[in-house]
Amino acid sequence: MKLLNPICVALDTPEIARAEALARQLKGHVGMVKIGMEFFYAHGPKGYESVANLGIPVFLDLKLHDIPNTVASALKSLLRLTPAPAIINIHAAGGADMMKAAIEAVEGRCKLIAVTILTSLSNADLTAIGYAKTTDDQALQLAKLTHQSGLDGIVCSALDLPKVRAELPRNFLTVVPGIRPLDASVQDQKRVVTPKQGLAAGADILVIGRPITVAADVVQAADAIVASLT
Repeated sequence: MKLLNPICVALDTPEIARAEALARQLKGHVGMVKIGMEFFYAHGPKGYESVANLGIPVFLDLKLHDIPNTVASALKSLLRLTPAPAIINIHAAGGADMMKAAIEAVEGRCKLIAVTILTSLSNADLTAIGYAKTTDDQALQLAKLTHQSGLDGIVCSALDLPKVRAELPRNFLTVVPGIRPLDASVQDQKRVVTPKQGLAAGADILVIGRPITVAADVVQAADAIVASLT
């Protein structure tokens, strides 16, 4: 999968017109856009296709997590979308059987990646959930399971990448949210890095939302982030 650049802009809006306008403006400036639950649950396949048909690659971020058969069936339904997403994700915490069923359902028609530990979770949050490991160790364990299950890559924090990159092949795709320019608000994220730090840590794709989408000039904001990577 070759992209214009590693920036993926999160179109986190329930409004079709807004999502389409952002995608039109950003096409030719960023590598891809991300459609998540907020938009997809509001508008479904028609909403997705209204953005995807503009000709920009789409990461469909629905974080599927259920029994193996349900996830596999859901993916088969999602791959009827036209054009197909470039990337779809599931939750690694669903386990190896779920991930193996998912990759069989996809049949190579898109990249399938698994979420490890959300960037909104800290070590204290993991303890409260019942995990004994730190965020980076838990992310590594789930990354290894994802790789063993045959998926193309993971979603993780840039802060978890050093261990992942040390133990897994370089062609294992890493999609990294929690990216904030130096002057941007952290908002609901807890583990954040700058775009340049994320790329230096080994991220393949940097997911960035509000620092671009709520800017007075979204193209200027995107171009400034791309320029900051060099």
